[in-house]
Amino acid sequence: MKAIWNNEIIAESNDIKVIENNHYFPPEAIKKEFFKSSETHTNCPWKGVASYYTVTVNGKENMDAAWYYPETSDLAKQIKGYVAFWKGIEVVE
Repeated sequence: MKAIWNNEIIAESNDIKVIENNHYFPPEAIKKEFFKSSETHTNCPWKGVASYYTVTVNGKENMDAAWYYPETSDLAKQIKGYVAFWKGIEVVE
């Protein structure tokens, strides 16, 4: 699977976890040069507290377009540290 934004592959892996129709990429699959930590955090009742990345590609910034759970509940431990996308980032095979 590939995550693409602004005509650039920003993550790629065959080790994807799908939860609630979101594709979670392992942390080593993201191209870190496109990701900057955000101050945004949200809470999921069953997964835990999510942290966010802002994605920047070719001078265009996509605020809080990727999220991950640095710590998870026992129910979500299989996605600890894995990164998912939204806000126009396309995930394709």
